[in-house]
Amino acid sequence: MSIGELASTYACLILSDDGIPITAEKIATILKAANVQCESYWPSLFAKLAEKKNIEDLIVNVGAGGGGGAAPAVAAPAAAAGGAAAAPPPEEKKEEPKEESDDDMGFSLFD
Repeated sequence: MSIGELASTYACLILSDDGIPITAEKIATILKAANVQCESYWPSLFAKLAEKKNIEDLIVNVGAGGGGGAAPAVAAPAAAAGGAAAAPPPEEKKEEPKEESDDDMGFSLFD
């Protein structure tokens, strides 16, 4: 991520938080006030994004993913409704690595 991209992102968040409409000129003004020099296309790109998407919705849905997470949630109740015929897959046992003690290395922290 470039400095211009990051700074434009923060400028959009500032404008959105203050309830100010996000425009390329306002993003550029914030970048100038913060003494951030970046490519001239970043403010206009972020302004176009803000025209199409609500910034607050993007913030709220940042961890929602692309909709791929909904399929397993729907499939689980359907499998349970099918009866006992559908058994859950067996869980693989993962052995945790044994922690090495200082004695194993031939020295101790307090020697």
